[in-house]
Amino acid sequence: MYLPEHDLVDASSAYPKPDRKLVYGTAGFRMQADLLPSTCFRMGLVAVLRSLSLDGATVGLMVTASHNPETDNGIKMVDSLGQMLSSEWEPLCTAVANAEIATDMVAELRRIVERFNLDLTEPANVVYAWDTRPSSPALVEAIRAGLAALGAHSTEGGLLTTPQLHYLVLALNTRARPSPYGAPNERGYYEKLANAYVTVAGDRVAPKLVVDCANGVGARALQGLLDALPPHTLDITMLRTAMGARGQLNHGCGADFVKSQQRLPEGYADEPAVQPNTLLCSFDGDADRIVFYYLSGPPSDPASFHLLDGDKIASLASDYLSELVKKTGVSLQLGCVQTAYANGASTAYLQAKVPITCTKTGVKHLHHAAEQYDVGVYFEANGHGTVLFSPHAGIQMDIAAKHATGEEAEALHELRALSIMINQTVGDALSDMLLVLVILAARQWDARAWDACYTDLPNRLAKVSVRDRTVFQTTDAERRLTAPPGVQAQIDALVRNVPSGRSFVRPSGTEDCVRVYAEAATTEAVERLVREVSDLVSSSA
Repeated sequence: MYLPEHDLVDASSAYPKPDRKLVYGTAGFRMQADLLPSTCFRMGLVAVLRSLSLDGATVGLMVTASHNPETDNGIKMVDSLGQMLSSEWEPLCTAVANAEIATDMVAELRRIVERFNLDLTEPANVVYAWDTRPSSPALVEAIRAGLAALGAHSTEGGLLTTPQLHYLVLALNTRARPSPYGAPNERGYYEKLANAYVTVAGDRVAPKLVVDCANGVGARALQGLLDALPPHTLDITMLRTAMGARGQLNHGCGADFVKSQQRLPEGYADEPAVQPNTLLCSFDGDADRIVFYYLSGPPSDPASFHLLDGDKIASLASDYLSELVKKTGVSLQLGCVQTAYANGASTAYLQAKVPITCTKTGVKHLHHAAEQYDVGVYFEANGHGTVLFSPHAGIQMDIAAKHATGEEAEALHELRALSIMINQTVGDALSDMLLVLVILAARQWDARAWDACYTDLPNRLAKVSVRDRTVFQTTDAERRLTAPPGVQAQIDALVRNVPSGRSFVRPSGTEDCVRVYAEAATTEAVERLVREVSDLVSSSA
């Protein structure tokens, strides 16, 4: 239980804490890169303790800021099954990161050691990786210093996407099992996805695809995946692949840019591969999100842009998987998880096909809700999501496969291969890209046919600055207000005045503001509704 306090104080002297409050949130720590060295050093220390609390299982540390500007960076921990860090440990990370001086930091570490009765003579295992940001190498050095200070056994994952690190953690922890998750290296990741795709797709031909790699690590990963596939399996054109070019990461491109701006990446109008009716997609900086889109006319016409976001992906996947599960003859409960931000048209489309669960905003809530189904589909509108298959689903499929024949056997074979191809640890742009392509190939759909499943209701998102956002309290997965008194009834009255109206308000998790969402049958109606609800919030604060 010995903690080398003097060594820790000495080692931390090279990484003084910046003068600001730090919070470990859903995305870990994320901020301006030059403020992060002390946090990365300390997260190295906490990762060692987290591994020890899991009997030496490997945990991961990822240096990335995803879709943020290149000048930002971040660090987050990955738990032993490749999932997000246990919420129990988030405040512990926050406390260690915020300790003002080294002795306070040691005191916080000692509290963790005592709370979990950790034996520091036991081996701890940590794997770490980073994305293409120019600030990453220095932050990785700080992590190494933290790991070394507590004598951890560390594995360098190198330059990876965030989903690849999640994969690596689970692969390392299952390599000795009868059914390992996959080979515990980058090549194993590519081969697992490629082999499963070939199994599922067979001789089906996927539509041509143009991929915006956000000038990030996703470009390297996509090339690795294409190299692992048989030649000419997919017809993919890679754009925005300038990894390491200063100032280019997520700049005028990437999933967040396309989703928030509702337009093509900058310069796409001049790209020969970008043609009307060609399927297009964008990764974000660390390739854990993907959105699709297409043009119905010339690139110069803003009206020809059509977004196929996370709601559209969830609808496509849920519909197809639901049909496939029925063909297997196995009794599996499939459901889709959404937040209140899901477009009402997507909810109506899905409700006619599969059960739906609505959760609070945040990947953690969606992932947990999806685990309650045998096959759980979840995607945020921003394009982050995946499909989860429960252990029970795997057992039932294996039992059924022993006796199945004909169509049932084919469906079981495909469903099992899909469960292997889909990265179930976390949203993964490459895995989700393959999922969409294989479904479109099976249905012989192009982008227009996919988009035609339903038409999004016009929607608007507004932000209202308030003195104290905590006076706004919500219930029903953040869809209704319980406070201030009477405000929800006034929102209901405003909603009733517009066709297909819906609106909700929720306090921001990070800023002193309240976020207002509205949708309606027409653009004019939704703009009026969001304005009226915003005015109501402002006068109620």
